[in-house]
Amino acid sequence: MRDIDFESFTIHGLSELVRKREISPAEIIRATLIRIEQYDGELKAFITVLSDEALECAERAEASIVRGDYIGPLHGIPIGLKDIIYTKGSRTTCGSKILADFFPREDATVVTRLKKAGAIIVGKLNCHEFALGATSVNPHYGTPKNPWNARCIPGGSSGGSAVAVGASLCLGALGTDTGGSIRIPSSLCGTVGLKPTYGRVSTSGVYPLSWSLDHVGPMTKTVKDAAILLQSLAGHDPRDANSSSHPVPDYLSIREDVRGLRAGVPTEFYFENCDPEVRDRVMKALEVLEEAGVLIQEVSIPHLKHATTAGLVILLAEAASQHEVYLKGGQSEDYGKDVRGLLKNGTFVTATQYIKAQRVRSVMRREFLKAFELVDVLITPGLPLVAPEMEQNSVTLSGKRETVRSALTRLMRPYNLTGIPAIVLPCGFSKSGLPVALQIAGKAFEESTILAVAQAYENHTPWHEKRPSIETSGVPPSHSR
Repeated sequence: MRDIDFESFTIHGLSELVRKREISPAEIIRATLIRIEQYDGELKAFITVLSDEALECAERAEASIVRGDYIGPLHGIPIGLKDIIYTKGSRTTCGSKILADFFPREDATVVTRLKKAGAIIVGKLNCHEFALGATSVNPHYGTPKNPWNARCIPGGSSGGSAVAVGASLCLGALGTDTGGSIRIPSSLCGTVGLKPTYGRVSTSGVYPLSWSLDHVGPMTKTVKDAAILLQSLAGHDPRDANSSSHPVPDYLSIREDVRGLRAGVPTEFYFENCDPEVRDRVMKALEVLEEAGVLIQEVSIPHLKHATTAGLVILLAEAASQHEVYLKGGQSEDYGKDVRGLLKNGTFVTATQYIKAQRVRSVMRREFLKAFELVDVLITPGLPLVAPEMEQNSVTLSGKRETVRSALTRLMRPYNLTGIPAIVLPCGFSKSGLPVALQIAGKAFEESTILAVAQAYENHTPWHEKRPSIETSGVPPSHSR
């Protein structure tokens, strides 16, 4: 079998070779499985590798393409799934001991749509237990390691998805985002992560964390790859009560000329208590976009600081309700200590607190609508810091000490609370060699606009071409566990 340089490939680049029959799906999947076997014993990105199923699908895809039945840019492309996304007949653990032997009877809607687009599912990806955490530290299946530095967390809860994409163990992955869980690990692992508008992508067949905050979205190496995945995922699903019937545009025709688009930089919250290196990289990114013709201006969103508390109250209350059957059914001790503690905290949220949080949500939505009367997108740091080390419980930013969880989630929660779309992408590296992320948010159902601005930035910078050297990051090649 010929060597395939997976580190340099993207979905859109490899799909062209598949379309031209210069490489076959079977070759791609065999190379993918070899790379997983070589590195995942240490990286721990996967909980379950679907080797046999993936090879069978690759052979069918190859036969179909030979017949001239090429479907599109995902045909024959290896994709991973966060292990809270149901796959018919394949184990879906949710990163938990409680569901260690759960085999769903049907695929999640997003899985059905990926398969229809020709994608090949290579495995189920590690995550924070039941998606309730920002680090992906997992006492049941091991903790995924950041491919840029194995001593650092990958972020969560979709940590395995970001690690798999960042380390080129697959070319794209799906994650879920309730309080930043796509964008946090994407930021820390130097990949692209897109949280679509609430209701844009179906959550049917995805284990719920917080029904009113949950989103499913793509995690990829490039903005164009994120658009390719979103195109296959978006659209109304009658099986999802919260699914929107808003028309789906052509995300693959990303606007190239961004001159005249207005970008707002919030004057409150986002640049407070921020690592100076992060602030510097984001300011430089704003300069790049300004040179590309984007009009930069300041905007005020006065009550942003309340989004963190309101989002957490809603999340914990809804999560505790979802897990009541296990908490009261004698399985409380089967949770990891941190998740068990958070769920128990959720049982103490009062109706009054929940209603007050929903009122804050209404205020936030009005303030964002007002801001978007002045601008087309908002641009902020993805996170206020780079990846902390595994053992770190707290960080100090601008002289203020806070928990790692708080630092990782506070710039993310406003967009879950309001349901508007947001994307993160790399905008440089710290002096220690860790990725820094830029975050771009937009109006509801305006994913095309944030993709355009993100693509413009990517076109003018080299960061998306950087790949971690896995061996020098502290992760030696090994056999799969």
